[in-house]
Amino acid sequence: MKTSEKKDIIIPAPLEPGDKVVFTSPSGTVKAENVEIAAEILREFGWEVEIAPHALGKYNTYSGTPEQRFADLRNALLDPQVKAIICSRGGYGAVHILDELDKLPLRENAKWIVGFSDISALHALMARHGIVSVHAPMAGHIAKHQGEDEDTQTLVSLLEGDMPWYLLDSHELNRNGTARGKLVGGNLAVIADLISTPYDVFEPGAILFIEDVAEPVYKIERIMYQLKMSGALAKLGGLIVGKFTDYTPGVDGQTMEEMIAQMVKEYDYPVAMGVPVGHVSHNIPLPVSAPVTLIVRPGDTIIDFSGKE
Repeated sequence: MKTSEKKDIIIPAPLEPGDKVVFTSPSGTVKAENVEIAAEILREFGWEVEIAPHALGKYNTYSGTPEQRFADLRNALLDPQVKAIICSRGGYGAVHILDELDKLPLRENAKWIVGFSDISALHALMARHGIVSVHAPMAGHIAKHQGEDEDTQTLVSLLEGDMPWYLLDSHELNRNGTARGKLVGGNLAVIADLISTPYDVFEPGAILFIEDVAEPVYKIERIMYQLKMSGALAKLGGLIVGKFTDYTPGVDGQTMEEMIAQMVKEYDYPVAMGVPVGHVSHNIPLPVSAPVTLIVRPGDTIIDFSGKE
């Protein structure tokens, strides 16, 4: 299967009461308490929730060996009773098992994969197979807020079949306009490392969303130049800039948003800055690979997956 092949997009079936949900840890180690609390909270929504055998394990900085992490995901992906897989946390390590996961018949029993940060690699995998997945908070967030916060509630509604519609504050560096296309993206460092692989998410006409943490301005600028010189930036339908956190501005005091605005100033597609997506307490769920309408206006921004607009 080539990245360029067009496949009908599959939206996994909505969850119903009693459906099976599994927590896995495809990347780094996780605090067991967070996963156990999050699992109990999701049980209160009426789902049968399990924790994969190696999800709470430890192998160096990972939750398990590549073989163990692959086994947990493979078993959940191939189990017809499992309707959603929620990743416990990010970190690093999902890339170790992408090629093996890619060999699985993922479209035969498509299910939701939920997570963000390093889990952007799994979103890229699902995008390659034409399956919608969810860039959203994970176990730590769900446990901390006891499932009562807006983002967890939105995630639950999304998994139950209610596609989100967001009305967001404007940003001084926004560029107005309307665009419709497939949503692609995630953690910028992760998806940039997948360029020119079978899991390359950049495609003409797509609405790209990006976020990152603890990366200096010059490193993100380097990635933006890569995208610019390859032609990827020019071919976008729109750009959603999430939160870039825990970084130091450039030596000239330039912020991340200012640098990104400068990098895309020559294009005419809409740009929404400061969207609450990423390593922040308010991290709105986004269905990756789903069709989206982006409307950037002088007073606000709309990100619509529901078809209302």
